[in-house]
Amino acid sequence: MALKRTKSGKKSKLTPMSEMNVTPMIDVMLVLLVIFMVTAPLLTVGVKVNLPSANAPNVSENETPIVVHVNSEGRVFIGDVEVTSDTLSDKLIAITKEKENAKETKIFVRGDRSLSYGEVMGVMGRISSAGFKKVVLVTELPKKDSNTNASQER
Repeated sequence: MALKRTKSGKKSKLTPMSEMNVTPMIDVMLVLLVIFMVTAPLLTVGVKVNLPSANAPNVSENETPIVVHVNSEGRVFIGDVEVTSDTLSDKLIAITKEKENAKETKIFVRGDRSLSYGEVMGVMGRISSAGFKKVVLVTELPKKDSNTNASQER
């Protein structure tokens, strides 16, 4: 409990403070805010896909793309919703029909690295044949090895 010093005449005495100290509550709320800010981007990917790696630069975009996942079993998902290969084009057209430049919508394809090149390209081909012009294959950035970097610096 906090005490405050009050003066009455020549004497001063300690009395309990009646105000609530909100500083610890603000600290806790700020910590929670930081935790949510860090974890929110991690929650956007719903389907577990083991991506291949590539040395390409990152793409920065303001518009949120549509993400098509192809998992290790060859099943196709739009976001978290599973679709068949036959209905993929129709579903994408239905999703983008309200946009002005629907065919300019970016579609990211996340194919599992265990799949063959042909399976992933088949999905990308179906999307392209539906008229979408911006189909992008998503990869992981390679992990930097500290030994490799040290040997390159010499």
